[in-house]
Amino acid sequence: MAPSRIVVVGSVNADLSARVDALPRPGATVLARSFDVGQGGKGANQAIAAARAGGTVAFVGAVGSDAFAPMLRDALAGAGVDTRELRTERGPSGVAIVTVDSAGENSIVVAAGANSTVTTLTDSDLDLIAAADVLVCQFEIPLPAVTAAARHAARHGTEVIVNPSPVQRLPDDLAAVVDVLVVNEGEERTLREDLGAVPHVVTTLGRSGARARSADGTETRVPAPEVTAVDTTGAGDAFTGAFGVRWAELAGDRDRMQGALEFGCAAGALATTRRGADSAPTRAEIEAM
Repeated sequence: MAPSRIVVVGSVNADLSARVDALPRPGATVLARSFDVGQGGKGANQAIAAARAGGTVAFVGAVGSDAFAPMLRDALAGAGVDTRELRTERGPSGVAIVTVDSAGENSIVVAAGANSTVTTLTDSDLDLIAAADVLVCQFEIPLPAVTAAARHAARHGTEVIVNPSPVQRLPDDLAAVVDVLVVNEGEERTLREDLGAVPHVVTTLGRSGARARSADGTETRVPAPEVTAVDTTGAGDAFTGAFGVRWAELAGDRDRMQGALEFGCAAGALATTRRGADSAPTRAEIEAM
């Protein structure tokens, strides 16, 4: 089986994460028990997850001209993601400032930085999308770029998977070309009016697995493998990246949705057994699960 060709158009951030006993109240200062700097951003997380799951993956997005940029490029390239279309813009890279307390509750502040400059696509970006099996997008970059990527994909026979997070309504011209919408239960409730326009809606259910509704009325549900979870950060992105790879591989298979859900649920479950956003498992680990 030839590797599936995946293009991810999306965000990449530097995650600055502090673990504390309790989240600070307004005006208070607390001491962190630990501090980490790492790669994040839903687009980059999903691209890395897809590459580790066995896809041939290219990433379209932007980093800044700051000290974080080399780390972000290296994280993607180190996972085997093609970064030739990862542009560099003057100014800061995207940054997420994450504080996590001892109970696992968190507060997050995101500064979009270079991600906010991804408003248009280059001819090279469009060529990559046209040659891919699947395009994967999220909503952490401006919607005009997401819509342009999806419409170009649809014109060239590339299937479109959208994870509408952070959640907002889908423009009509985007909803019209989405093949698979991947949402969690909260996003599903918010986007209820949009769901009927999409052929396949996949809803992740955390430790309960995932379910799907297809346009022909078929419903598919898959349980999550039992694991000892330590951190759910990045689990949804691991699911989406792995799902996209298997969805492409099973094109034409009558059990396509079942197989893609099982593969995605295994990846998402494994991701919860590791701390941090960089938690996506390898193909061998997914297949073993």
